[in-house]
Amino acid sequence: MNSLFERVHRLDTLAFLWLHVTKRFPYRKSVRWISRTGDGHLYILGSLALALLEPEHGQAFILAGILAYALDISLYLWLKNAIKRDRPAMKIDFYEAWITPSDQFSFPSGHTAAAFLFAALVTSFYPTFALPCYLWASMIGASRVLLGVHYPSDIAAGALLGSGAAMTGLYASSIIWPTTGVL
Repeated sequence: MNSLFERVHRLDTLAFLWLHVTKRFPYRKSVRWISRTGDGHLYILGSLALALLEPEHGQAFILAGILAYALDISLYLWLKNAIKRDRPAMKIDFYEAWITPSDQFSFPSGHTAAAFLFAALVTSFYPTFALPCYLWASMIGASRVLLGVHYPSDIAAGALLGSGAAMTGLYASSIIWPTTGVL
């Protein structure tokens, strides 16, 4: 199993270097802005707005979100500290990230997990918004690689973690509050 992780890391590093060394795009400001939209403020404001303004599903959305985020954060912290994968700038001698990450380890991407979790929740309650939500979540994930703080597989793991936590939160909230009509 260890050799599998080594192969994934080698491919991740090659993809990361290809993007950052051979492709030099002037995207720093827009990428930083996209990444900042995943810092958490929009999730809180959006959820509170739904709870206050949307009588049919707003409170159920909040309940599912609280349950899902509690699971997401717990698993995220456990995985980060269990796997302890260094960020690209720590492993690649000649590379310096464009931003300073909030912690030392990169796997999985917490920004991506939270963005996909939110996209899955919104999609479950309001399917009309699926495409813009998942595009936005994907852009947040891509921004984390472009800013140099994550490898591509960190993003994939974050997307899976967030989506799984959302589905679990939705299921748990339907047990607690069966009249939500979701799932």
